[in-house]
Amino acid sequence: MIEIKNISKSFNGRDVLMGINGSFKPGETSLIIGGSGTGKSVLLKCMIGIVKPEKGEVLYDGRDFHNSDEETRKAIRREMGVLFQGGALFDSKTVLNNVKFPLDMLTDMSETDKIERAELCLKRVGLDNAGQRMPSEISGGMKKRVGIARAIVMNPKYLFCDEPNSGLDPLTSVKIDELIKEITDEFNITTVVITHDMNSVIGMGQKIMFLYQGKKLWEGDNSNIRTSDTEELNEFIFANKLLQEMRG
Repeated sequence: MIEIKNISKSFNGRDVLMGINGSFKPGETSLIIGGSGTGKSVLLKCMIGIVKPEKGEVLYDGRDFHNSDEETRKAIRREMGVLFQGGALFDSKTVLNNVKFPLDMLTDMSETDKIERAELCLKRVGLDNAGQRMPSEISGGMKKRVGIARAIVMNPKYLFCDEPNSGLDPLTSVKIDELIKEITDEFNITTVVITHDMNSVIGMGQKIMFLYQGKKLWEGDNSNIRTSDTEELNEFIFANKLLQEMRG
């Protein structure tokens, strides 16, 4: 379980996060949603250690990430998998070597075992025949699948996905959402997804946190988000629906 307690962060005197609280459970796909500039990406960075909050705690199964010794922080980082927004693949490495990279950096596994593990993860995301291809030779949706394979190669307890559907067509987006949810269920991972895509919210939002101007204004799931009486959330939903209609 991940718990965030009273997380606050400011930049240049401007409050970006103000007293955010929440918890995220194993086997649950949790979404943090909100418009641009609402603080959701900063919250993710606080959770994975890129940014340190000025106040509050981020607890991983009771371990205080930001206020622990370096060994504890390293141990927690090894239990994280992260899917970055742009995929963040190495253009000079094959698909297989991209997936294998965390094993090269963080484990003492033999080369044979690392290749076997990377191939297994590629097979799990439906890319078992793409290992020797270069990132420039595969589609955007395939790059996201490679990113997911790399994120799970260390068998993480916690998975973070930053805008996993960014730049993808609607059909591919649905497939990526389904894959993330399947992997979360299959491996009982605590998964946190940052998104503004309402299709993702409705499709896999077992828990949803809505941020607005640095504050948590609403929390629920995909069964009751449409009946919220939070005005700012309803405006966010309407704007997303309007945008999708204009695009398609």
